[in-house]
Amino acid sequence: MMLPPRVRDLALRLDAEDALPAYAYDLGALTAHAAAIRDALPRSVEFYYAVKANPDARVLHTVAGHADGLEVSSSGERAHTASAVPGGKVAFGGPGKTAAEITAAVRAGTHRFHVESPHELRTLAEAARAAGRTVDVLLRVNPSGSGAGLGAGFGGVALVMGGRPSPFGMDLALLNACADTLASPGSGSVRLRGLHAHLASGLDADGLLASARTLLGFGRGWCSARGVRDPEFNLGGGMAVDYRRPDSVFDWARYGRGLAALVCPGETLRIEPGRAVTAYCGWYLSRVLDVKQSHGEAFAVVAGGTHHLRTPAAKGHDQPFAVIDVPGWTPGWERPATGTGSVTVCGQLCTPKDILASRVQLLRLRAGDLIAFGLAGAYAWNISHHSFLMHPEPTFHYL
Repeated sequence: MMLPPRVRDLALRLDAEDALPAYAYDLGALTAHAAAIRDALPRSVEFYYAVKANPDARVLHTVAGHADGLEVSSSGERAHTASAVPGGKVAFGGPGKTAAEITAAVRAGTHRFHVESPHELRTLAEAARAAGRTVDVLLRVNPSGSGAGLGAGFGGVALVMGGRPSPFGMDLALLNACADTLASPGSGSVRLRGLHAHLASGLDADGLLASARTLLGFGRGWCSARGVRDPEFNLGGGMAVDYRRPDSVFDWARYGRGLAALVCPGETLRIEPGRAVTAYCGWYLSRVLDVKQSHGEAFAVVAGGTHHLRTPAAKGHDQPFAVIDVPGWTPGWERPATGTGSVTVCGQLCTPKDILASRVQLLRLRAGDLIAFGLAGAYAWNISHHSFLMHPEPTFHYL
């Protein structure tokens, strides 16, 4: 994959300072990318960033300069986001919200709540009454059959989260139960603003537009029947990042044009991408510690591993990377190296699952060379099992 010269220069400097492994976040590239996303969307479509993808404070501050708000999924994310981006609009989503989390979010003036169940709605209403506040909610819906045909997304990879039994969202029976609760006496502390759906991840623009049509086709009639004026429809995220083609990018222009054709006067559409916003700005930099042959296959062991960068193990893919040639070799014995052919790049953990890239074709890789793993700006450090074997944590740097 293409390696920006500034990332290469940083890796070489950090290697000289013995400061690898390291994460590098290119905030300049992130600024340009987030601005391009906002420019591709019609003004009637709001852009919220899903903090779970990468909650790094400087990343959040950069994205917030172009996003309309931030979506969080826990009290920890909410408090961290409030510190990193004071005064920003926040939507609180995710299943399994505790009563304490809900109460704290109500008191903090959270902009929107994404409600996952009738029980959660009642808990929220009670917290709002106790705080003397009125809260705005979107009900997360899981429409029947909505997952059909969504697996043909970008790269043929999709994580389907709707249209079948799932802990996420509500089927029609639960959705109508929430409507009954909202229509009952004493429900004035909760105001229904519309619906939320996140049906699948890993889709291209056409796949996500089909998902949007599914939600809007159901949601407009459902909201109208319940007297919701100027409804809001949160279409979720799920924009594909193709780890097999790291220099390709989701077609935001096509998606924006499609949304412009779908939105009706008076309603608000909202998206909440995460991975597709920050993945491209992040690099995980490491050093090759050893190269060896095992039963006819080449293995390169790098400093760090999946306890720093869990993404390839979690998603079952090869993390794309670029090799940085380091000519110097000081030990007084022959430098371990691969020949032309395939090599599996693994980390330092005592498990065969610590694989970052498997059987990748390379011209050469030597002990002492550096590797820059790309697309490491989302679901990387923050989802990794940091404490396993208690290796040192990576250093963090910003460009």
